Amino acid sequence: MSRPDPDRTGLPDTPDTADAPDTEPSAEAGAASSSRRFPTPRLLVPGLSWLVGTVLVTVFFGIGAWQRRWIADDGLIVLRTVKNLFAGNGPVFNAGERVEANTSTAWTYVNWFWTWVTDGQVEYVVLWVALVHSLLAIPIAMYGTARLYGRRWLPDSGSGRAAAGFTLLLPLGSIVYIALPPARDFATSGLENGLAIFWIACLWCLFLAWSRRDPARTDVAARASFLFLAFFAGLAPLIRPEITVLGALVLLVLFCAPIGWLMRVAMVVVAAVLPVGYQVFRMGYYAILVPNPAIAKDASGSKWGQGYLYLENLFSPYLLLLPVILAVLVGVVLVLTRVRDDVPDPVAGPDDAADEVEEGLPDILDPKPPRRRTVGERWKAFQASLQRPSTAVATVLAAGVLLSLYWTRQGGDFMHGRVLLAPMFILLLPVMVVPATLPDSLSSAVSRPRLAAAGFIVLVVGGTVWWGAAISQQTVTASPMEIGREGIVDERRFYVANMANPNPVTAEDYLDYPRMRAMMETIEEVRGKDGGIILPAGDFDHWYVAKLRRGLPEHLRGATTLYFLNLGMTGMNAPLDVRVVDQMGLAYPLAAHTERLQDGRIGHDKNLPNEWVVAESGGVSRGAGLPAYIEGIDVRRARAALKCPETQKRFISYKVPWDYGLFRDNLRKSLEFNSYRISRIPEYEILRCGLEPVPDTED
Repeated sequence: MSRPDPDRTGLPDTPDTADAPDTEPSAEAGAASSSRRFPTPRLLVPGLSWLVGTVLVTVFFGIGAWQRRWIADDGLIVLRTVKNLFAGNGPVFNAGERVEANTSTAWTYVNWFWTWVTDGQVEYVVLWVALVHSLLAIPIAMYGTARLYGRRWLPDSGSGRAAAGFTLLLPLGSIVYIALPPARDFATSGLENGLAIFWIACLWCLFLAWSRRDPARTDVAARASFLFLAFFAGLAPLIRPEITVLGALVLLVLFCAPIGWLMRVAMVVVAAVLPVGYQVFRMGYYAILVPNPAIAKDASGSKWGQGYLYLENLFSPYLLLLPVILAVLVGVVLVLTRVRDDVPDPVAGPDDAADEVEEGLPDILDPKPPRRRTVGERWKAFQASLQRPSTAVATVLAAGVLLSLYWTRQGGDFMHGRVLLAPMFILLLPVMVVPATLPDSLSSAVSRPRLAAAGFIVLVVGGTVWWGAAISQQTVTASPMEIGREGIVDERRFYVANMANPNPVTAEDYLDYPRMRAMMETIEEVRGKDGGIILPAGDFDHWYVAKLRRGLPEHLRGATTLYFLNLGMTGMNAPLDVRVVDQMGLAYPLAAHTERLQDGRIGHDKNLPNEWVVAESGGVSRGAGLPAYIEGIDVRRARAALKCPETQKRFISYKVPWDYGLFRDNLRKSLEFNSYRISRIPEYEILRCGLEPVPDTED
């Protein structure tokens, strides 16, 4: 006997009365109808407990995030691109140079849009946009997980009665996430963390909704919902390139489901239209395959040892392994006490039993070997099993594990905890809230294990709350200025201590950072006059200026270039007509295309020497106009190395005015440019390119 599956529909089972005779309803039917119109306490308790828990978790997260509000130096980088968009210079960091300095494409345009709508100061716009996305991610994720466990309190199939006992939906994974100080730090920060977890939470809800939908539905609403899910999953590479892992796995499940080839084609089109369209634009406009920071940080590189240190740097200060183990144990308990989809019908009558015995007699008297299913039959059975909540859970867990492995292999980041927040959020999705069912009585064999499971879950949730309260203000190091040998730093504490400002938000706030006020004075002295290359000095009170040589092309005469590591605070405080580049190469392709330093600080393991920027920007190579700490011969060698034909082609790809011919050439050469690397030592680069060596005495 077949029954509707409430785990798919998300609704209580209701008898089909469309063809029933018009009879007087019985008292029992009236009572059942009344219970459907007015939910019983057993159906209200899960929703109310979820609501209370969700509100409390979100409010505490919001309070903690607001207390720690700030905009990171890296968060200011994207805002200079936003300013250039409004100035008509295009999606670039420096006018006249097509460089994509932001890892998250979507984050750039989301902030551009809201700045345009509100006409507000861009720093406060990004602060609020990041905070709102971060806060919305929590209740959305908790709602999706609550639906995952919906069958535990829905009415019993066919009976119309609520399940025996009360089910509480208690926060668990959400507490683990918001308790971590890095999660509250990067709820603002100006970086795309808030957008990333918001997208993950929405995708989780959409994916679960699809997994619970009746596979037989082919109406317009079901098809539209399916295609929207595919479109939303396809946005992954625009949110962050590595999060494509999650989007791709979701799309793979959808593609393999029994949807028909017409829907598969439609799914591929809607999922690919935006990311593929932008990828074509990126290749033709920026002449590379990925955002420039991915090349600067060699996102495909391998530093396993550093990655393990990064994991330890997150887990050790907060004893994070304890709540993680408890969450895993709760997950195991929920699996063992789950409501199975294949529960048999409660009781079969004697006639039904006799019929089954009679039907089975021929097989007993004349047994036949079981027929092996063909490959096609097995594939169809596999397809039919995909549209289930268990598949959604397995998919997100696989994505979370793969992303964690990716960042461990990559070596993590220099910011404490930042890049592991999204993988952790993904892995916690199935336990964002957990059900604890308290049975009415202990008379049945099922009720006693469920009571034990509920008691264990309540204890775990209570213990997790205690753990969260204990570590919520824990710091990584005793001194906020300390950067250990592993190169990882608590970024927010570092800047707060350096500027004596508990909530640095604007670019003006960062003028209190060492060197910044002296930098602004130097820019005023150089800009609009003779120009030059502004370089940091060893102290914090002044900057060096390398003068420009004579005979430069007209567009370089009087140009001002600023060369410094902290790209955000310099880029947002410097006027847009001042070219701002960095040693790491986030906004400077010449530095980005150098080889990664094997023993360099993670996230800063490229460091282009100053002679390169002096040579490339048209600086002198001798005389009083060259800072004394730079050797003239090094500048001349760098100038010679820049004549390498492949390097000149790369310059043309992003410096020459853009037209259709250059767009076409960039499309063809983007793969080559993406993997192009040079030596950071001018002499070695000259040898690599087969150029004439520069004599030590050459002028």
